[in-house]
Amino acid sequence: MALALVEGGVVRAVFVELLTAVLEVKDKIVQFYPILQKLKTTLQSLDPIIGEIQKYHKQLERKKEELGRLIEQMKEGKELVLKCSKIHWWKILSKPHYHNKLCALDAALERFLKFDLAAQTARTGLGTLVKVDEIHSKVTSNIVTEMKGLCAPLPPPKFTVGLDGHVEELKGRLLNGGVSVIVLTAAGGLGKSTLAKKLCWDKQVKGKFGDNIFFLTFSKSPNLKTITQNLFQHKGLKVPEFLSDEDAVNKLGNLLNHIGEKPILLVLDDVWSGSEALIEKLNLQLPDYKILVTSRFAIQRFGDPYHVKPLSNKDATTLLCQSASLLDSSSNILDEDFVGEIVKGYGGFPLALILVGGSLRGKPIGIWQDRVREWSKGNLAPDSDADLLDLLGELLEVLGTKEIIKECFMDLGLFPKDQKIPAAALIDMWVELHKLDEDGVKAMTYIYELNTRNLAQIVVTRRLAGEMDKYYNDHFVTQYDLLRELAIKESSQGPVDKRKRLIVDIIGNDLPNWWTQNELQKVTSRVLSISTGDKFTSEWCNIEPTKVEVLVLNLQTKNYNLPLFMGTMSKVKVLIVTNYYFSHAEFKNLELLGSLCNLRRMRIEKISIPFFVQLKNLRKLSLFMCNVNQAFESHSHPISDAFPNLIEMNIDYCTDVVKLPDGLCYIGPLKILSITNCHKLFALPEEIGELINLEVLRLNSCTDLEELPNSIGSLGKLSILDVSNCISLNKLSEYFGELCSLKKIYMRGCSRLSELPSSVMDLEHLNVVVCDEETAALWEQLKPILENLKIEVPKVDINLDWLHTHQS
Repeated sequence: MALALVEGGVVRAVFVELLTAVLEVKDKIVQFYPILQKLKTTLQSLDPIIGEIQKYHKQLERKKEELGRLIEQMKEGKELVLKCSKIHWWKILSKPHYHNKLCALDAALERFLKFDLAAQTARTGLGTLVKVDEIHSKVTSNIVTEMKGLCAPLPPPKFTVGLDGHVEELKGRLLNGGVSVIVLTAAGGLGKSTLAKKLCWDKQVKGKFGDNIFFLTFSKSPNLKTITQNLFQHKGLKVPEFLSDEDAVNKLGNLLNHIGEKPILLVLDDVWSGSEALIEKLNLQLPDYKILVTSRFAIQRFGDPYHVKPLSNKDATTLLCQSASLLDSSSNILDEDFVGEIVKGYGGFPLALILVGGSLRGKPIGIWQDRVREWSKGNLAPDSDADLLDLLGELLEVLGTKEIIKECFMDLGLFPKDQKIPAAALIDMWVELHKLDEDGVKAMTYIYELNTRNLAQIVVTRRLAGEMDKYYNDHFVTQYDLLRELAIKESSQGPVDKRKRLIVDIIGNDLPNWWTQNELQKVTSRVLSISTGDKFTSEWCNIEPTKVEVLVLNLQTKNYNLPLFMGTMSKVKVLIVTNYYFSHAEFKNLELLGSLCNLRRMRIEKISIPFFVQLKNLRKLSLFMCNVNQAFESHSHPISDAFPNLIEMNIDYCTDVVKLPDGLCYIGPLKILSITNCHKLFALPEEIGELINLEVLRLNSCTDLEELPNSIGSLGKLSILDVSNCISLNKLSEYFGELCSLKKIYMRGCSRLSELPSSVMDLEHLNVVVCDEETAALWEQLKPILENLKIEVPKVDINLDWLHTHQS
């Protein structure tokens, strides 16, 4: 009996510890909020039953191992919840791993609640537990966790043709035993990657491999260490350093053994000839381990490759008409012979048909006829990548593409293969190159036109303040590989010294011949893009790029020397630096930025910034996933002295930021300040009221921010305020009503904000409040006073595609 009392008391104590942990962290880790809220409900339903267990343990006659299992589950659950609370923002990629564990814990507790206790009730007839089965809803056995992460496959396009038969045939090979490496081959533009994605998202394939499906896009010079690091990061594990490729293989084997409860599928997409040895190293001898390779090259080492053929005439016609939006229209173009002529001319290549269809969408029959006559002159169906590129190049000329749109299309080649391009970066470039309005609206229309013509695709990851407020930081642009190759080819016409844009892709330390031919090579291009890999040692040869106005640096390393020739680049107006390495990079000679005396826009991504360099003409600064707290605390250049003419500042996912420097509040011209997803930021400076020209303040998803300072009432020009997902925000300043120009407030996810200050009744220009239903009730009471107020409660719009932004 003593043992029974002790064990019953332990159950109660462990239960209280678990419930306390959930309540303490639930609102602080927004990425796990839904499942923690669910777990809280389950625990609260279980609370009275735990009391009965403690009181009637002896009568329950529960087997010792049953009770011990419950105690262990709750102990492990407490540790899991605490571990989730310590996951840093850059480990958000591990969400599926921890989310699954939390779901399993909740399901186990529900099983105990519904079935175990119900069984004991039947066995003992204990009256106090008769209605246990009614306490909670049915067990959530159909929890579905989307595969999201660094190496997770993106969903295939919603509309595809001609691939279902291939899926069924290849699926048989993946689901059965036997061959461990399957090579899928076809010419460029025939849909290899799309087919691979369809396979990954097939219900039977997902049922077998679960979340052990990894999708990696190769480069021409793939790196085994980087591949392995990405897999570790994808699984939410500490990323190790590797002494050698052999060390990387050994640690990869340990990783795959560790996660190998289910079979494993590794997809290697767009593998180039010469990578066979690397595939061999990845082909570990593990049970139920499959590798699917897609390649333009018929790699024979692993057996007969599976060939994907061009589309049939029927499928090609369907795809063309879908791309031209004819399938759902009443147009009689479908009945015309020239549809068949177009299909015949492009030989069943999906990419060409998508491009043609997009160009002719909404056009009258006469335009279709003219275009057919134009591109049918000597046109032959392509039978190689080179032929298809030539054909696409001709298409670009005859599609009626405006010169500005063609220029914008070619600019997409400035960024690395298989990376999402931030729309904000393109806007920065085009505003300066084409002298567009600084708000970016016109530049964004160019992106939409590229999307309409199927020359690129727009991906919107998270909708924050929305496009109506000219906010595009969550818009990205993707592009088919072959179209990127076309953009580079079109940009590379003519001698190096005559090109408008110069694209340099350095593999290892091999600089292009033109760079090393002369002791000092003059570069006359307006745009210069330089991409380097993790093996580049930053040993630059000297060039003279004095005409360059836009400089794009794509790097993949922990340490990076800015090129010395930046000291001569006095005409540069836009600088875009992106680090695609899994950890932050450090500049060894940051002082060189000070040479860019005419720099107006700068976007820096995944860089550690120890201090700010003085840039007196800088008007827009964007810091994404950077370590900047050291720079904020540095006194070498106060931020107000470093950027005295700054108009817009964006700080996103810089989660080492604890507080903002006071000097930021003394940048007089500042109009837009966006500090988003900075989860450690707990307060704004009291001096924020000094920003008398501030018009837009975004604080979205600053989850530790508890309140707004009283001085916020001094922001007389502020028209837009976004505090959405500031889950710790518990009050607005009493001076909030002094925001005399405020028109819009975004405040979804402010769950702790239980009341509004009485001064909000003075917000006579307030037109729109976007919030949750609970917060809407607070504002509804003010409608008789604020006659123009419109309250919007939008549906939750969550899209985690942003996780693939840096997929390597």
